[in-house]
Amino acid sequence: MTTTDPGVDATIENAAKDVEKNPHDDHDKYQEEEERAFMNPSRWWFASTACPLIAGTFGPMANAFSICALVQSWRTYIPPGGTEAHGEPIKDPGWFRLHRLLAINSISLVCAISANVALLLNMARRLRFAIAQSITILGFFLASFLLIALVLVASTTLRLLPASEHALGQAYYYAIIAAGLYFIIASLMILTVVGSYLGHYEKEFRLTVSQRTLMIQTMGFVTYMLLGSLIFSFVEGWSFLNAVYWADFTLLTVGIGGTFVPRTHTGRSLLFPFAIGGIVMVGLVVGSVRSLVLDRGREKMQARMMEKRREKTVKSIDEHRGIVKMGMWTKMEFTTKGLTETKRREQEFQIMRAVQTKAENRRRWVALMLSGVAALLLWFLGALVFQHAEKNQQWTYFVSLYFSYTSLLTIGYGDYEVMSNSGKPFFVFWTLLAVPTLTILISNMGDTVVKSFKDFSIWIGSLTVLPDETGARSALKAGMSRLTKGRAFSKQLSDSMKKSAEQRDRDTNGHPGGEDRMQEDLFADRLAKHVESEELKAAREAHKEGDPVLRDVHFYHFVLAKELRQLLEDVSASPPKQYTYQEWAYYLKLIGHDEADKQHHRPPPKVPDPPQDRDIHEMGMIDKEDSGSEQGVHGWSWLGTRSPLMGNKLETEWILERIAEVLETELKKLGSHNPEKQREPPPISLDDFREKKS
Repeated sequence: MTTTDPGVDATIENAAKDVEKNPHDDHDKYQEEEERAFMNPSRWWFASTACPLIAGTFGPMANAFSICALVQSWRTYIPPGGTEAHGEPIKDPGWFRLHRLLAINSISLVCAISANVALLLNMARRLRFAIAQSITILGFFLASFLLIALVLVASTTLRLLPASEHALGQAYYYAIIAAGLYFIIASLMILTVVGSYLGHYEKEFRLTVSQRTLMIQTMGFVTYMLLGSLIFSFVEGWSFLNAVYWADFTLLTVGIGGTFVPRTHTGRSLLFPFAIGGIVMVGLVVGSVRSLVLDRGREKMQARMMEKRREKTVKSIDEHRGIVKMGMWTKMEFTTKGLTETKRREQEFQIMRAVQTKAENRRRWVALMLSGVAALLLWFLGALVFQHAEKNQQWTYFVSLYFSYTSLLTIGYGDYEVMSNSGKPFFVFWTLLAVPTLTILISNMGDTVVKSFKDFSIWIGSLTVLPDETGARSALKAGMSRLTKGRAFSKQLSDSMKKSAEQRDRDTNGHPGGEDRMQEDLFADRLAKHVESEELKAAREAHKEGDPVLRDVHFYHFVLAKELRQLLEDVSASPPKQYTYQEWAYYLKLIGHDEADKQHHRPPPKVPDPPQDRDIHEMGMIDKEDSGSEQGVHGWSWLGTRSPLMGNKLETEWILERIAEVLETELKKLGSHNPEKQREPPPISLDDFREKKS
């Protein structure tokens, strides 16, 4: 079913083959492909997912800008002593007006809309990939080239003299932005098609319903903004494009004010429902960006960084010195001499946990850096464009920075406002682009900077007015250890590890197998929590009848059902629950895999499995190297690519799925007509634990 199966007992693998075809096979196949993509992270995930998502989101925005380029003439007359803000539209020449209307309305806009429809139909699997992508790419490119041709004609043959009294209108600049968006979208879709034909992913989109919802929400928002602009242009007597500019800074809560504010009672009354409806739609888009773009990007970035960190860690294992490097300053003990199989596996597990932690921390700060760079570029480059567009207002670059900053943070003092015909269309596009950019930045800051301040404030509180149960001295040591990456108290930590080892030796009485017995005791204690008087009574009755296998099967099914109930509670834990090695050993034994049995284990692989072999291993199939083994199951390591900690599922989900599969298999055995299957002993029995006295 899933791709990170660590090679559990062969009885489970064989029984899984007997399961009838599930009606949700397509969904299961998708989950397997997602797991496989996580285990073999590639830069092509951007082409397979982000490119179509960007195309479907910005395509409707480009259509809206094409409409804005259509509704008004492309030239304005500036009266003496006035500015572009006071410009009066000049009718385009008859030949140009005819060509502009025919080209944009009948061809360019139709091509772009057809491209959007084909893209959505392909995502909904209503149109074949080859046909849909041909329509999408050609449609967007054709729409772009037609607009570029019109822009070139307008910029060379439509200029009137003197230049100080004439200017190109807002519609002209909307056409430039629309043409650029169409070209970028078509280019991104070419990248998607190339990746699919090179075999990096299937020739179809695997976007979820939520991801397609983001596109629908974007289409709804731009439609809502244009319709509202049309209404307010009639009510307030504005031109349509000025109304679009007003609607944009209103719905995005920038609130620049200045020239464009509702002055009629009708306009102010309509503002109440219009603003609240638009803000709700913006909130939906922001929520979708945060839950989809961030989660998807976080998952892929985490996969790549974790795999790289795992490879570096495994290659740094020094068996002669008995250490493994976890970074420039951090080392951990790693030795196989004198250790039981259980202790060796626990050692691997703890190193893998450290790999997880380091990869996650690195992912958070890299994500913050990338989103911060994107936001800074949006700020600085936006300010540069505004300085050039508002040169008639004699804006300096600092003034442009100030205006851009107050607009990005939706402060909107209103002391400066965009007045030029080029500045207003760019402001609309720039602010719409800022929505996902700042959403991602704020979310990444919450994972890093805000979290650091929160931890720091809790630490300060533990030293002063809010000491916790560990005491101020322990809190001070813990805080300094974090600040110095653990170097400040490395000696104390080393001494603590030695004391723990000495204590473990005392607990095991120095016997080599003592750790295994301790693990068995912990396993028995966990089982004892599930035993009820009725269950013991039924099991003992089966034992009295001389059927210990039936007794153990009855008890095993009861334990699996109990654990399913507990795991269902853990699924909703926030933050996601991470289990200790002892808990993992317990659950693995429940599904037929004993950590003390090294039959299906292997040392950490120095070189990662090739992608094609890794896929076979992940699917739980027989490996060529192990085809002659007793069970035919590929060995795995906690530090290998097949480790349960390497999947994209939560730990609770991973365990929950395995236990559910085992329980389903066990129930099928009871209904099987094969007596041998019914008589197979389960992985645990009543003899695996001792009753605890009150």
